[in-house]
Formats: sequence, C-alpha cells, structure tokens
Amino acid sequence: WLVPVLLYAVFVFWYTDFSGPLSNTEVDQFVATMKTNGSDPEVIAFIETFAQQDSGRQFLMVNNIDMNENPPNVEGAEPGESADDLMGRYMAHMIPALLIRACHPVLIGSAVYPSMDVVGIEGAENWDQAALFRYKSRRAFLDIVTNQAFKGEHHFKTAALEKTIAFPIETNWYLSDPRLLLGLMLLALT
Repeated sequence: WLVPVLLYAVFVFWYTDFSGPLSNTEVDQFVATMKTNGSDPEVIAFIETFAQQDSGRQFLMVNNIDMNENPPNVEGAEPGESADDLMGRYMAHMIPALLIRACHPVLIGSAVYPSMDVVGIEGAENWDQAALFRYKSRRAFLDIVTNQAFKGEHHFKTAALEKTIAFPIETNWYLSDPRLLLGLMLLALT
C-alpha cells in the first residue's frame, strides 16, 4: 500500500494548487508584467478583474473554434500555411507550457454538424472544433499568458481562427478529474 499511496500523494501535490486565491501582490505583479510586455490596457483590465475574483480552484477553458479557411501569411510561418499548420505552431508552444504547470487538454473534437441550438448569437451556427483545457489555477493561467514567449506565439492562433469563443468555468461535477481516475485505478490495482 505504501508505494501507491506515495505515488498518489506526489501526483496530487503536483496537480493541485494549494496556494489559495491570488493575493493582491500577485495580481499586481501579473498586471505589471503585462504592462511591461506591452499588452493592451483593456486586456490588462479584463485579466486583472479575472485575477481579483480568483477562488483558488482549478478551472476549465471552454473553446468553440472555427478555423480560417484562408489564413493570412504571418511572420514566423511559411507563406501559404494552413490554419492547422498555424495552430500547430501555437500548440507546440502551449502544450509544454501547460504540462509543466499541471494544465492540459481534457477534450478536443471535431464538429459533426452545425449548432443545434443557437439563441441570441449571430454567426454561431458553424464551428469546426471544440476543446476543453484544464488549468490548475488562475495563477497557472496567468503564468502562461503573461509570459513573453506566449505573446510571441499567440499571433499564430489568431491567424488560424475565423472566430472563437473561449470562456472559463469552475466545475461542480467533474468525473474525469485525473485525481479521481488515478485514485480509483491505484485502489483497484492495489
């Protein structure tokens, strides 16, 4: 029992942010970093409010994605690269940045039919993909988005997209949490 319990404890310690909500000092540091990086003042104010409302919990970013059929040529990419190629360049940076911070994709899939229920949103009938990304905390999210390297790669994502909607949720019911799944697997094996 000792080995599985230690393995599980190490995973939970790495995967869970036990630091609680962001402090005012941390929020101020992230805001200062964004200002130094030359971020748009409206974006800074928006992210600052998101940081100030931190609960200290993990969250999932829900992404509806419509890829650009004819993306523009962008600096750092070969002329004529497809939206998938450009998104691949962006994700080549994002995936390691996510995994180092115990953040990761939860679900990625292609749309198989237009939206089946649209209320009050013009142009939301067609999407190419949907994705859920798990963030360990708002602290981990801000570590990524305030990193200068992120700013240098983000233009690949924006060029690859025709439109997107991305918003964060905190889960009330999350049966695919790896802490639960790993715990059940280790219990069953032990």
